[in-house]
Amino acid sequence: MLGGVLKKCLLILLVVVAYQNWGKIERVFNPSQVVSEQTQAKANVVLYATEWCGYCKLTRRFLDQKGIPYKEFDIEKDAVARKDYEALGGGGIPIIDVNGTLIRGYDPDAILAALK
Repeated sequence: MLGGVLKKCLLILLVVVAYQNWGKIERVFNPSQVVSEQTQAKANVVLYATEWCGYCKLTRRFLDQKGIPYKEFDIEKDAVARKDYEALGGGGIPIIDVNGTLIRGYDPDAILAALK
């Protein structure tokens, strides 16, 4: 009986980990969607987000799928990041700074345009 419960717990844990890292997993199986190495090299992407935000999760997944390196700051856990976020005008999450271009909200097309 204990073995069955343990197997169920491990399966649930595996599903949760796979869900959280889906962008990275998908990039392994679909490398054609990865942004060019030249674009990655000049990418300076900073993500101001929270852990619970759905649009922040979509942004993370998009950046991971495209192989775009980024720095993330949780504005609820990091006081300095919160001040930086407010200095950018705040007003909603995520805010993505792509090579100096501010993008408010989840906008994959704007992210790719700012990388060019």
